[in-house]
Amino acid sequence: VQLQASGGGLVQAGGSLKLSCAASGRIFDITHMGWYRRVPGKERELVAVITSGANTNYADSVKGRFTISRRYAQNTVYLQMNSLKPEDTAVYYCYADHRATWGASPSKYWGQGTQVTVSS
Repeated sequence: VQLQASGGGLVQAGGSLKLSCAASGRIFDITHMGWYRRVPGKERELVAVITSGANTNYADSVKGRFTISRRYAQNTVYLQMNSLKPEDTAVYYCYADHRATWGASPSKYWGQGTQVTVSS
């Protein structure tokens, strides 16, 4: 399973960006998909996650500003980021929890990371 992320870039504070992440390869069942972010010198932070049942969860720091969505047939997850702040600057990584058979434990697969920079 491979994940390809896109959509990062440079934006001014208050602006918006939309990240995309598509999974490909020998896909049997993806349960959760989501996004983490990492800032140098800080711990990785889970930003948002969406389950196979479309339940979502967000970090407190992005609630009300970010929206995660998913196109199940295309194995793609999106992160719409609005009202961006300089503190949102980070490398964003998508992931997918994939299981190869029914009843197997999921394995986590990662995208390559995409840089988001928010200028003040």
